[in-house]
Amino acid sequence: MSLNENAIEHGGKSVINRIKENGELIAALLSGLLILCGWLLQTQQGDTPFTAALFISAFIIGGYAKAKEGIEETIEDRKLNVELLMVFAAIGSALIGYWVEGAILIFIFALSGALETFTMNKSERELSALMELQPEEASLLKDGREIRVHVSELKVGDRIVVRPGERIATDGEVVSGTTSIDQAAITGESIPVEKKTEDTVYAGTVNLSGSITVAVTKNSDETLFKKIIELVQSAQSEKSPSQLFIERFEGTYVKGVLAAVALMMFVPHYLLDWSFSESFYRAMVLMVVASPCALVASITPATLSAISNGARNGLLFKGGVHLERLSKLKVIAFDKTGTLTKGEPQVTDVMILKEMNETDVLSAAASIEKQSNHPLAKAIVKHVEKEYPHVETGMAEVQEQSGFGVSAVWKGGKWSIGKPDQNEPQNKLTEFGLKKAQEGKTVVYVKNEETLAAVLCLQDGLRHDAVSAIRELKEAGIHTVMLTGDNESTAKSIAEAANVDQYVAECLPDDKVFEVKNLGKTYGQTAMIGDGINDAPALAAANVGIAMGEGTDVALETADVVLMKNDLTKLKKAIELSKKMDRIVKQNIVFSMSVIALLICSNFLQILDLPLGVIGHEGSTILVILNGLRLLKA
Repeated sequence: MSLNENAIEHGGKSVINRIKENGELIAALLSGLLILCGWLLQTQQGDTPFTAALFISAFIIGGYAKAKEGIEETIEDRKLNVELLMVFAAIGSALIGYWVEGAILIFIFALSGALETFTMNKSERELSALMELQPEEASLLKDGREIRVHVSELKVGDRIVVRPGERIATDGEVVSGTTSIDQAAITGESIPVEKKTEDTVYAGTVNLSGSITVAVTKNSDETLFKKIIELVQSAQSEKSPSQLFIERFEGTYVKGVLAAVALMMFVPHYLLDWSFSESFYRAMVLMVVASPCALVASITPATLSAISNGARNGLLFKGGVHLERLSKLKVIAFDKTGTLTKGEPQVTDVMILKEMNETDVLSAAASIEKQSNHPLAKAIVKHVEKEYPHVETGMAEVQEQSGFGVSAVWKGGKWSIGKPDQNEPQNKLTEFGLKKAQEGKTVVYVKNEETLAAVLCLQDGLRHDAVSAIRELKEAGIHTVMLTGDNESTAKSIAEAANVDQYVAECLPDDKVFEVKNLGKTYGQTAMIGDGINDAPALAAANVGIAMGEGTDVALETADVVLMKNDLTKLKKAIELSKKMDRIVKQNIVFSMSVIALLICSNFLQILDLPLGVIGHEGSTILVILNGLRLLKA
C-alpha cells in the first residue's frame, strides 16, 4: 500500500474514531443527566412510572456501548470481562429495587470508557501528520524532459530534479549540483547540511538553496521516512506489563464474582436452610457490593485530579497510565536540538584581526548575510544588530563564491563570507577557528579581498533551564542521556555543558529507538523527550514519551506527556505528581478492596442488610473519590 493510500485509510479511521469518541462522551453525560432528574423526582414524588422510565433510559443510553463491547469481546475472546460484570451488577441492583445505585454504576463506567477512547484515539493522529510531509509527486527526468509523477512510480536508478524550497520525494544520492538541506525532520540537526555530488539525501527533508539532481536509491515504501512511520506503529502496538497483567486478571475476577453469586443463590438454601428468597436476596446484595465501582473510583478521580493539576502547571498528560509509569522512571533520554538546546544557532565567539576595523568587518558581514535566509546568516545578522547597534548595515549585491560561500562589494571593498578553507595559511584566526570547530561549533570565516579578517563561531545554545532540570533529575536518582543526530564533537560539547550522564551522537530515528530500548533493558522504566519528527519513533518506543510544547505536530501527537511551556524544570513536578498519585491510588485500592471483602463477609453472615450494603459500597466510593481529589492541590 502506498503512503498516499495509507494517509487516506488513516484519515478515514480518524473520522470514525472521532465520531465514536464524541458519541460515548455524549451518552455518558446524558446518562448522568437522566440519573439526576430521576433522583430529584424520586425524592419529591417517590417511585413513579416516570422516574422508572428515566432510570431505564439512563441504563440503556449509558450502558449500551459498554454492554455491546463486553458481549463482542466475550464472543471473540471466549472469556468474560469487567464490562459484563458492571452491567450485571447494575441489573442486579435494579432487581432488588435500587435503581439509582445501578444507574450510577453504569454512568461511572460509561464516563471512564469515553475518556479511555479519547486517550487512545490520540495515538492514531500522528500518522496523518507524518503523511503530510511526504511529497506526493516528484519531477522525474526522462528522455531529457521533466515529468511530474507520483512518488510510488519512482524506481531505483531514476533521476529526479529537486529545486530550492521543495521537499525531497525519496531517499537518494546527489548526482549533480550543490545545496543546503534542512534534514531536521530526519536527523534532528538544527543547522542545514551542505550536500554535493555522491552525498545521501532523505525523503521528507527540504532543499534550501541550489537545484540538485538526485538518483533514487530506494523505493518509496523503503525510505527512512517510511521506516519512521512503521516504527511508530510498531512501538505503539506494544503493551505494557501492567496492561497485560490487568487483562489476565480481568477474566479471573469476573468469573470469580459470577461464580460466587451463582453459588449464593442456591448453596445456602440447601446447606444452611435459608429460604430461597433470602438466598436470592443475598446473591443480589453480593452482586452489588462486589461490583468494581469502588475500584474504578479508586483510580479515575485521582487520575483526573492529577491531570487537572498538571494542566495548571503546564503539563499535559494524555492518560493515567503515563502518570503511573512516570512514578517508576529510572532513566530519561533527551533529544538535543529544540529540547536541551533552543533549536536555532547563535553566535558564541567573534575574533577580528587586530589590523582590521571592527565596525567595517561587522558592517560588511551583516550587510552580506542580510541577503540570505540561511539560519546561520540570520543568526549573524541578529547578533550584530543586538550586540553592535552602532554598526551600519545596508543592501549588498551578493554573488555565490564556489567552494567558499558568498561574496559582495561593500563600500568599495570586496568581502567574502563562508566556510573554512583548508588551504588557508595558519595564523591566530585559523587556529582559533580550528579550536572552536573541535568544540563542536560551526565556524564562519570573513575575508576582506584575500585577507582573513574575522572568525565567527556559532552553536545551538542550551536552554536556560536545561542545566537545572538535569541536576534535579540526577538528584532524584534518574539517569540522564542525550541522543542526537549531530556529530561527535558537537554532541560532546552540548553533553558536557548540560552535564548529562551519557550521550550518543549521529543517531538516526531507528538508532534512537534502539538506544531507548537498550536503556530500558539496562535501567528499567524509560522516558524519551523530544520535539521533532525524527523523535517520534523513540517517543513511541519509550515507556513514557514526552514532547516539548513547541515541537512538531507529530511529536505532540505521539507523546504521552507534553511540556506546554517548554519548561524542562517541569519534569521534576511531573514525576513528583505521578509518585503522589501512585501512593493515593494504592491507598484507594487497598481501602476499597478491604471494604468489599468486609461487606461480602458480612453479607454471608447475614448481618448486612441491603441499606447498609449500599451505604458501605457507596460510602467507600465517596471516600476514595475525596482522597483522589486531594491531588488537585498537590
